[in-house]
Amino acid sequence: MNKDVYILGIETSCDDTAAAVLKNNKVLSNVVSSQKIHEIFGGVVPELASREHDRLIVPVVNKAIQESKIPMKKIDGIAYTRGPGLLGSLLVGTSFAKSMALSLNIPLLEVNHMHAHILSIFIDDNPKKPNFPFIALTVSGGHTQLVLVNSPSEFIEIGSTLDDAAGEAFDKSGKLMNLEYPAGPKIDQLAKKGNPKRFKFSKPKVKGLNFSFSGLKTNFKNFINNNTIEFIAENSADICASLQNTIIEILIEKIKIAKQEYNIKDFVVCGGVSANSFLREKLNDLGKTDEITAFVPKINYSTDNAAMIAMNGFLKFKKSSYGNLSDYSISKYPVS
Repeated sequence: MNKDVYILGIETSCDDTAAAVLKNNKVLSNVVSSQKIHEIFGGVVPELASREHDRLIVPVVNKAIQESKIPMKKIDGIAYTRGPGLLGSLLVGTSFAKSMALSLNIPLLEVNHMHAHILSIFIDDNPKKPNFPFIALTVSGGHTQLVLVNSPSEFIEIGSTLDDAAGEAFDKSGKLMNLEYPAGPKIDQLAKKGNPKRFKFSKPKVKGLNFSFSGLKTNFKNFINNNTIEFIAENSADICASLQNTIIEILIEKIKIAKQEYNIKDFVVCGGVSANSFLREKLNDLGKTDEITAFVPKINYSTDNAAMIAMNGFLKFKKSSYGNLSDYSISKYPVS
């Protein structure tokens, strides 16, 4: 493709209203408005999330276009998150993208949110990029999956959580410690001052490449309930470090199993939990001890954002893989 392609991406799958403009795979703007209203509830309230998207989507898209310095008439296609996610939130982004594409008479590009997380590694300013095929670990508040990626359009799920996601284990455990939502980044911060080996928490015995975190959550809840508030406060750094170490060990062990089973050395680790500093440290260690090369998107592409949606849209645009106005939002959009 000789002509430069400009894609507007729109992301509204959960509680972040986001828009971005890409020139091919180069980010010209990437605007994210996080909804602070959910903090007082300790988690995302779906009805409030959709109302906030409705309020924020016009100014967020407008800001993304302004920051890109690209006139509206040069936009070649609009990529949007079709799913998975909260249905009310998805409907706001879907409706807006359809209306805009129709008014500009340009292609609509429907995107699977999980594919976008994986393909975000191909955004221009990420320092390292894998070769196909590779295996992706998508790990966030809603998902924990291992995916065999044969091409930008061929994804095969080879492992998934049987119950809760790793990010949920972080957030729900942090809530038990009275940490503000989202608790994952706060646990990461506290853990830097703690001893990761001081407390032992249960690790599930799940065969193969599947995950489970419900037992760990129950074990952690019992630990909190069996100790005083004063003890928890005085030992919060060690508790967070030990919890984090347990969750990361589970993830790393599955990566090693997948490497042996598929004889693939390149792994992309993406999703909100991939921003965790301890996980990134352990992924670097894999290259020294297990001949595994880990590719992790830059922090601003790890959490939910629209640049990754536009990146996926650009790859679809090159293949003329357009969506339709009849495409509907899918709250549970399988990765394969």
